[in-house]
Amino acid sequence: MTFRGTGVAIGSRALLLEGVPGTGKSSLALALIDRGAQLIGDDGVTLERHGEEVIATPPPNIAGLLEVRGVGLVELPTAQAVPVALILTLGEKGDRLPERVAIRDLLGVSVPVLPFLPGEIAPAQRAELALARHGLSGI
Repeated sequence: MTFRGTGVAIGSRALLLEGVPGTGKSSLALALIDRGAQLIGDDGVTLERHGEEVIATPPPNIAGLLEVRGVGLVELPTAQAVPVALILTLGEKGDRLPERVAIRDLLGVSVPVLPFLPGEIAPAQRAELALARHGLSGI
């Protein structure tokens, strides 16, 4: 399965970013990479189920490429075979203090999903905190 969005590895977990074009997926990925994350894929991530996990890998045709608006395609190192822990849906406003997180079935595995407005206030740090608080653990 191909996930239509962007994926980064933070530690041993994959954070997937989805949203319509222009919502900031690549920009947020770049900010996270600047903080130590590693690119999995931009505008596409290959997903496969292995046991009770969904594993994210770079799609072969665009592996290592990140579109930087106003700059072009840049080549970056990629992470391989990282379990998916959380999906952020960019461009959607969620609760200020979410108590519960939506769940999406990805290849038969329940994965938490959070609406996320990157905005101008520490989007990379907020995304990392969302993964720490709401992402699947034990991976």
